[in-house]
Amino acid sequence: MPRTKKKSAPPAVTPPAAMNGPVSEVLTLAEAAAYLRLSEADLVTLVHAQGLPGRFTGSEWRFLKSAIQHWLSTGAPNLQARKEAQLALAGKYREDPDLMRICEEAYRQRGRPLTEDE
Repeated sequence: MPRTKKKSAPPAVTPPAAMNGPVSEVLTLAEAAAYLRLSEADLVTLVHAQGLPGRFTGSEWRFLKSAIQHWLSTGAPNLQARKEAQLALAGKYREDPDLMRICEEAYRQRGRPLTEDE
């Protein structure tokens, strides 16, 4: 009787959930929209306009559920917080010794006078 080759077991395939974390933690665009009770278009608008954390990978969006929860809990900065941030930056370069030279060079390259009197 001829010998037959013993068939080997197929290589073990690691399921995507084991490699990428729990399925419930990484959301698709449709899942994230349903989670937030928004349309998919509104969700993408929030990504661009309000910094909702998401990643566009290949041709699909992915959202981390915990990142969405954190984004929801922090909310958008209020008017006072934005004003304080602007004031903190306003005088940041006041003591910079190169500031006047940089400004003069920028005005010269644009062909503009440094002061209105010139």
